[in-house]
Amino acid sequence: MWLTSSSVGRKFIMALTGAALVLFITFHCVMNSVAIFWPSAYNAICEFLGANWYALVATMGLAALFVIHIIYAFWLTIQNRKARGADRYAVTARPKGVEWSSQNMLVLGIVVVAFLALHLYQFWAKMQLVEITSHSIEGWHQYDGASVPPTAGTLFIQEVFSQWWVVVAYLVGFIALWFHMTHGFWSMFQSIGWDSTAWIPRLKKISDWWTTIVVGLFAIQAVVFYVQAQDSFYINDKDLEKQYIESFQEHFKTEAENMDQMSQEAQTLVQKYQESLEKFTPTVKAEAEAQQKAQQEAQQRAYEEYMKQQAAAQAATETNEEPQN
Repeated sequence: MWLTSSSVGRKFIMALTGAALVLFITFHCVMNSVAIFWPSAYNAICEFLGANWYALVATMGLAALFVIHIIYAFWLTIQNRKARGADRYAVTARPKGVEWSSQNMLVLGIVVVAFLALHLYQFWAKMQLVEITSHSIEGWHQYDGASVPPTAGTLFIQEVFSQWWVVVAYLVGFIALWFHMTHGFWSMFQSIGWDSTAWIPRLKKISDWWTTIVVGLFAIQAVVFYVQAQDSFYINDKDLEKQYIESFQEHFKTEAENMDQMSQEAQTLVQKYQESLEKFTPTVKAEAEAQQKAQQEAQQRAYEEYMKQQAAAQAATETNEEPQN
């Protein structure tokens, strides 16, 4: 089959998988922007893209694209090195007109894959994977002693980006991604035959602009997430707290339906949900405590006023009952 037996076929596969990955990266960038301008909507998207059949199919398809792209990248690199033989050691300077990223696509790809592995561990493994493998709060990720609902994407942003080294690691990954995409974006068109001298310069410009905008937005998002995480925005925001309450209640209702309400297991479950919910809804908790305190103070004032009235009435009665001289 020419797609696997020929160099042109393998480059064609690289181009197709690369195009699909470019589209996914663009979608991911837009989704991250939602987390900045409308965090509660971001959580809704996370829930929509959770352990649903369509999301799982898309995830498996995306994983297949990554694996195929990586395998063919190594395959083409090995093929090119064999074709060049010992001559590759004779060149000490970069040939004129050859981009640095073109000569280092494999190294850049390895850095991007390492960055991807970190990102998957910090988000996908604690969100969609948890939804697939666990249907109980016992299997949820623990953050600062509390259980995090796998659909609460903003809480994972809070945890991950509260650490400065994560921002540094992400920026390094974004730089590698920028170099990898600026070359790969236009070269995929060249691989499928769109390589006229009139269009290649244009495609390179489009590649540079597209990649710079997308990767630049990624970098800005990482910095914004870090700044907001330092202020505990994703824990103290009232709209998000209400959403967390709904999420906890929904998960608790689903889990409690199949459990004896009087059992020790149920009591432990209730306590764990309550403790985790209070951890991520401090504003709601503070408002509830303030409201309760205000009610208690109002009741105390009403009681004191009532007692004063009773004392006054008693004093008046005693005055009226005194014997007349």
